[in-house]
Amino acid sequence: MMRAAYMAQELLTTFTDDVHGVTLVPSEVSGRYTISVDHEILFDRKRDGYFPEIKALKQAVRDKVAPGKSIGHSDR
Repeated sequence: MMRAAYMAQELLTTFTDDVHGVTLVPSEVSGRYTISVDHEILFDRKRDGYFPEIKALKQAVRDKVAPGKSIGHSDR
């Protein structure tokens, strides 16, 4: 849960004007981690087979909510 909270904080900080909230929902299945925007799954740990790096996660969210927006060092 700590990693999820960290990533939620990063997304809210990076997308202040583009994301209006982040909901953390504990899973009944241990190790489950899914990121979705408007019901579209951007990342699923089980499907993708790994845990995302914050850079890749920010890029995926940016591409969905604010295409073309610069996200600074995460764009490099």
